[in-house]
Amino acid sequence: MRIFIAFEGSCEPFDISQHHTVKTIKQMIKEFFHVQLSDDRRTRRYLELSYAGASLQDGWSLPDIGIAPCSTIRCLLKEEDKPVLHVFSPVTGETLSLMGTVFLLTASGSELRSLVSRRSGLPVGAFRLSTPGGLELYDCTRLDEYGVEVGATLRLDTWDGWTELLRGALLGHKRTVQRYLSEEEPVMRFQQRVALYVAAFFGHLDLASWLLRKGVRAEEPVGVHPHRMWCRDTDHPETGKCPVHAAVEAGQLHILKSFVGSSVLNLSCRDPAGLTPLRMALRGGRRDCVRYLVAKLWSAVSFPGLALTMGVYIQVKRWACRAQRRACRWSQSQSQSQRQRAPSRARVGDTVLVDGFTVPEMTSKPWSKAARAGAGARLRGRLLPALMAVRDPNRRCSQPPPGPATQNAPGRLPRLRPDAPVGRGREGSGAGDGPGEAREVRSAEGRDQNRNTWRSKVPLPAVSRDTNPRPRFIYASPNSSLILSSSLDSFTKHSGRTTRENAIYCLALASAFTEKPWLHQLGMARTLAQRTVHKLL
Repeated sequence: MRIFIAFEGSCEPFDISQHHTVKTIKQMIKEFFHVQLSDDRRTRRYLELSYAGASLQDGWSLPDIGIAPCSTIRCLLKEEDKPVLHVFSPVTGETLSLMGTVFLLTASGSELRSLVSRRSGLPVGAFRLSTPGGLELYDCTRLDEYGVEVGATLRLDTWDGWTELLRGALLGHKRTVQRYLSEEEPVMRFQQRVALYVAAFFGHLDLASWLLRKGVRAEEPVGVHPHRMWCRDTDHPETGKCPVHAAVEAGQLHILKSFVGSSVLNLSCRDPAGLTPLRMALRGGRRDCVRYLVAKLWSAVSFPGLALTMGVYIQVKRWACRAQRRACRWSQSQSQSQRQRAPSRARVGDTVLVDGFTVPEMTSKPWSKAARAGAGARLRGRLLPALMAVRDPNRRCSQPPPGPATQNAPGRLPRLRPDAPVGRGREGSGAGDGPGEAREVRSAEGRDQNRNTWRSKVPLPAVSRDTNPRPRFIYASPNSSLILSSSLDSFTKHSGRTTRENAIYCLALASAFTEKPWLHQLGMARTLAQRTVHKLL
């Protein structure tokens, strides 16, 4: 079978077999024309065969796709640049390709985060970048200092519990964003600003309108997470970008009209570089946004007996908003202590994140796992005082002395033992008592004291002394009472408590959770009792 190959102005005949594939024909063309092909990390040079305007795949055979003998096939030599870096996002499950030159590897982490933010639509305060080895890229360091090579794949991680929220914002699902908002007020406000930024970038008008009705302002900077508000000197410069800037950069005219309709201050809102939305639209070539912004800025605002240009009206509006904020801060400072001149955003007990020192909270952990981890931390914080109170009733916040177990595992709760000695004196022991007898006396006293503590916390009825025989079930075997008695004796022998004392003990622990309903406390006590039995198996 003879075909003709048109390559760089010449047409040469080639005799091929019917079983030859397109890949084999490319190899024949390469050897005949002495074409230099390359496929390295930076560029790729390859041959492409086309017939009737369609590109031929390497695995195809010419007779199978209907190419008759003596047909002419066009051959092209193509060259393309490979992406310098790849960025994998667990939020979307996709990989972004960053094009450019090798000089991108000498850029700082701050510049790379800005580039990724413009490609992904996420604000810089909502994610972090890490190397394939798991090292976080900080803003003040360069990529070559981490050993990042051409073609490497970086990882984009967001805050723990934010994966579903950001995925809903990227898709414009309002209900998903409402469901996964945080219960903490500062974190929730930051999440709403991030969601408005994402909605403005991708043009989700429904989500943006709902956030505007919730009080989120499009001219307000997105900022940083409340856990990082204390380190303002090292913040990324683009944390001062606003949702209106994202709408202008992406050319979302409908979102821009909605923002300006909610507040005319969006017309003069400046980005960290000092550019207004009009200057940003001119620089980005967004003609529709430029026409709309010019028409709004050169319009007039009419009042009864007065007409103001838009520039003057914006200035007056800005003065009025500034006066309202100052009055609000003054009233808050007056309602607080006289020593405090201005309200502080930091509070006692807030989480503080320090780069390179604290455990990072941006690992893209799903909402379910993050909520479970937060609930476990709150449960440990509530359960520890109750356990300490049960162990030592005289001191409700007492802690056990530091020992090997507590030093090696600081996050684990101490194990309660009903036979642990509480008293330190040698009361009740005579002059001739040995250390073993004194230890037994203290153990008995501690056991009695703990039992009294459990009984005082749970008002249970007294033990029944009724000795009247009860009718047996007709299906009960004669050895059932013996099996039950042996099991109860075994439990008492290995746990040191009777079944009644163990029930009182579990109810005492569950009753410490006063915010829970009584039925919920009863379920917790049942779970504790089951775990006690499982540990003995």
